[in-house]
Amino acid sequence: MQIQKSISFQEALDIIESFPDYQQQDLINIVKNRLIEKGRETISENIKKTREEYSRGEVRKGSVDDIMKEITP
Repeated sequence: MQIQKSISFQEALDIIESFPDYQQQDLINIVKNRLIEKGRETISENIKKTREEYSRGEVRKGSVDDIMKEITP
């Protein structure tokens, strides 16, 4: 079993800066793509949850004005 040591953000930057330029660029592209995919997964999960709530009748349709009328005494 391998124990992972936590490193600081600055240490990570120092390690990355020791890479050749092409590897730094590859790393940037990989991180960007992973963030994009993570965002897509979050959106997909939100859509699924909203559809489930809508099918159970837990979501109401209306404009901002409609909502304001409901919450304003």
